[in-house]
Amino acid sequence: MAALRRGATYLSVVRSSVRVLFSGKAAVRKPSKWTNILYSSLAVGGGLCAVPFKQVENLSHDSMIRRAASLVTDSSSTFLSQTTLALIDALIEYSKAVHTLIALQKQYLASLGKLTQAQEDAIWQVIIGQRAKVDEHQEECKRFESTWVIAVTLCETAAEASYISGAEHASVTVRTNIQLAQSQVEEARKLSMDAEKKLAEVKVMEVQRMSQHAATVESSNDEEEVPEAYLRED
Repeated sequence: MAALRRGATYLSVVRSSVRVLFSGKAAVRKPSKWTNILYSSLAVGGGLCAVPFKQVENLSHDSMIRRAASLVTDSSSTFLSQTTLALIDALIEYSKAVHTLIALQKQYLASLGKLTQAQEDAIWQVIIGQRAKVDEHQEECKRFESTWVIAVTLCETAAEASYISGAEHASVTVRTNIQLAQSQVEEARKLSMDAEKKLAEVKVMEVQRMSQHAATVESSNDEEEVPEAYLRED
């Protein structure tokens, strides 16, 4: 309620200032007085207090817009930096999890037919747990990537706004930041894609080895059953 009252007071002061500014001769005779009131009101109102309104009476609107655009590009660049770092870390952790799964599955395939049923069940429990971790990391990558895409779009919009307002340096800086973030994320994506490719190869190998193992077991069982068949014929 206190915040609402302050907001209502702020809006009342701003409206009064604007009415005086455009009411006629009184505003013309003393423009600096009401200009100061308006700037002070905006500074106290919250949200826009980052811009030094109290000290810019002699600046043009274009100059103030350029300053504001620079602040926007700084903020959006910070947002992009944080989301880029989060996405890269998530992609790297995902890649590590996939490589761990690959190693476990290769270990299982290498020992196929040499394990007891209990040992085989224990390895499969570890593999299933690792697959769950891979899925978790993959979901995290998707979540951070959606935020990162928003950050890139925000920076592109900020860069365009800065360029239009005349803050060319800020526009160039944020566009450079976008390119850098995209290249860093692309490198991290290559690692995850390479891990996924190797996992797919292991899955093909797993199908082949399991088929071979099943055929071997079946053949062995047939050979064991042959003497029994001859005995029945006798």
